[in-house]
Formats: sequence, structure tokens, C-alpha cells
Amino acid sequence: MEGPRDRDFVETVEGLLFCVVGYLHPPDKVTAYLKYVPEEGGKWRRGETAYARVLPYYHVSQVENTYGYLKESHPDYLFRCPVRNITVSSVPNRDVRTYYQPGERLASIIDDGPSDDLEYRLRDLVTVLTGLSGLKVGDLGVTGSILTGSHSPEFSDMDLTVYGAEASLRLKEALLEMREEQSTVRPFTSAKKEVWSRGRAGRFPLSFTELMEFAERRWNYGIFMDTYFSVHPVRTYEEISEEYGDRTYRQLGSVKGRGVISDSYESIYLPALYGVEDVESDGTQRAQITEIASYEGLYCDMFDPGDRVEFSGVLEQVSGDADYLRVVIGGAGSEPSYVKRAL
Repeated sequence: MEGPRDRDFVETVEGLLFCVVGYLHPPDKVTAYLKYVPEEGGKWRRGETAYARVLPYYHVSQVENTYGYLKESHPDYLFRCPVRNITVSSVPNRDVRTYYQPGERLASIIDDGPSDDLEYRLRDLVTVLTGLSGLKVGDLGVTGSILTGSHSPEFSDMDLTVYGAEASLRLKEALLEMREEQSTVRPFTSAKKEVWSRGRAGRFPLSFTELMEFAERRWNYGIFMDTYFSVHPVRTYEEISEEYGDRTYRQLGSVKGRGVISDSYESIYLPALYGVEDVESDGTQRAQITEIASYEGLYCDMFDPGDRVEFSGVLEQVSGDADYLRVVIGGAGSEPSYVKRAL
């Protein structure tokens, strides 16, 4: 197996299920956040084991809440990272019982046949998406509870991965085209967008109107056969250019400001990376800020070159082959943080 990638899953020897985060992993560990734990009476089930979800939704505050549980019950899964200079949840390789890869799981459902109604819906969704985009099944994967086999046909979602920038953009184009015609793959209705926006109004320092603007621009969510689905671009192995230790990251405190997006090519991934120029900020080092990095999926693929944005986050010094400053959104110590179109 090649290195861990965003949205893979690992199961520990105790049966804890972690979701892999990003692409920076120490040689002996997998950076991941705790998502499901075995618990009697849990809603999710695999065989005789029931699971409870300890992360109700992905947000830095929720991830950091799991650290208290890990500190008390599994302190070996907390790691003071010398590269990122923060504490992150990480699973030592020796404690990984099972490694789950989205591409392999989806291929097994397609090749061996679905085992329940949700897997049938997933197979049909993949058939529609590959047919309209020209992609192959091998360009996609399935993550979340379907990946680990702990899903429920009654309430679980279908969370797909798509590998590489080219495949992601082709799928994006296909999904946007489907919005313009009658299709079994449907975008959110206006009412659903309002519910989505109101439900997030307390999580993000954004107004309802601003959240509705994000809802309008989101292309990678929809409804298929009355089931919610999402699509998440993931780097191919060839697109992973940074190895653990190539660079170091050091937080310098909070920062607010404005700038112009100069590059958005890598904003489809998590973390979403935007080149930024003409920065005006409340700090003295604003001329060196050349990047905005968002670990919050809300801001992925939301801005285009030329867009003027306003940001609030953590100023971070990046040292390595080239030293520069960046603004981190949705990372540790970055609450409250955001990036949005400037008025």
C-alpha cells in the first residue's frame, strides 16, 4: 500500500474508527480524527458491533472535542507533531488493525454486487456519474460508514471520493450540467439550501445570506433516489508533492485582512489552498502572505482568481524549500476563522 490519503479510514486494535486527514503523516503514524467508537446501543452497526458517532460533523471544534476522550482513554493516539507544531490525533502503525481504502471498497461493491439497498443506490449513482462524466469506476471511491461496512440503509449518506484534479473537474462539469436538465441526480432545492444554511449559522462566523451564497456555489452535494450524497476530491499519489518533514509550520497568532485570489487550482482538495496577492492585513508582515489554507471543507473550491476576499484566521510561518507566510482557516487555534468575498 502507498501512503495514507485524505478520507481513508483506519480501525485500531480496540475497534475505534478514525478518518484519515490530509497527506502529512509521520513514518510510524497516520494522522486521523476519531469518528466512530464501539458502543452498545449505537445507531451504526457492523455485524454484532454497534457504533456511536463521536464527531457529529467535521469542524475543528468537534475534532478538538475528541481529544478529551482520547487523552483520558487512549493517550497514545495524541501526538505533539514537530512538523506542524500542534497536537493532532494520530494512530501509530502498530495499532492499526484494518486499513480501509475507498477505491477498493467501491470496486468490491461494483464487482461482487451490493449487499443492501444503500449499496444498490450507490452502485446506480456511480453508474450515472461515470456515464455522464466519462470517468472510470477506478477514478472514484466511497468513504464514511459505507467504507467501513457500518452503514445503515435507512439513514446513511453516500460519500464518494474522486481522485485527481482532472477527474474532479470532469465530474464537477457533469454535476453542474445535470442541474440544467431533468435528472435522477438532483441539486438541493432552495428550501433545502435554506435549512442547510440555517443549520450552520451557529457554527461559522458568517451571516445567513453569506451561507446561502456558499450553498449556491457548492457543486459536490446532491440527492440521488432520495438519498443525500457528497463528492470529495482527493489527490492522486502523483499529486502528493510534499513529504512529512519537507516543511515546518509555526503559528504566529491571529490575523485578519483582505486580498485577491491569484490561484485556486488546489482549492478542490482538503486543505484547500489558494494563492493570494495584494494582501492588506492587521499585521506588519502582510507583504509576505502568499497563501490561504483552509482545513474547513466549506471553503473548498469557492473562490476564483481575481476574487477579492476577506479572511480571519491564524498566521503561520512555513519554512522549507521556500519560506513564506500563510493564513490558516479552520485549523487548530483558529477559532473563529473564515474566508469570504469582500464587500
